[in-house]
Amino acid sequence: MKIIVMRHGEAAHEAGRDDLRPLTDTGRVQSVKMAQWVAPQLPRLDRVLVSPFLRARQTWETIQSVLPEPKIVEEIHDLVPYGRVEPVTDYLRALDDEYILIVSHLPLVGYIVHELCANSVPPMFVTSGMAGITFKEGQGLLEWMEGPHTV
Repeated sequence: MKIIVMRHGEAAHEAGRDDLRPLTDTGRVQSVKMAQWVAPQLPRLDRVLVSPFLRARQTWETIQSVLPEPKIVEEIHDLVPYGRVEPVTDYLRALDDEYILIVSHLPLVGYIVHELCANSVPPMFVTSGMAGITFKEGQGLLEWMEGPHTV
């Protein structure tokens, strides 16, 4: 299984509530740049898991035309900034999909990588940053981590 973990794009700070912060224009541009970079690594997308927060949903909406059309798109309520990592990683372990994209938030994206990849420290993600994990036989290997400033 190939899992791409993505932090949402840059979001505005002005909003009545954290879950309603929209993407900025820079967030949209950087997210598309990352999607264009990762697209050649994705012959298909079996499943996309997205946070219910506005900035994560807008990140997915912004990049979806650049990536292969997924079979399934799911909004997962545990993919919020301080969501519980175990339900997310347990769900991933139960799937038999081959290519998965997750769009979520700090600090959860780092905890997902840490939980799936033994002996790893939870990495920091820049906005629109991505991590590529190969997951097989119950163990993940962090293959790469990139951001819009490095691609």
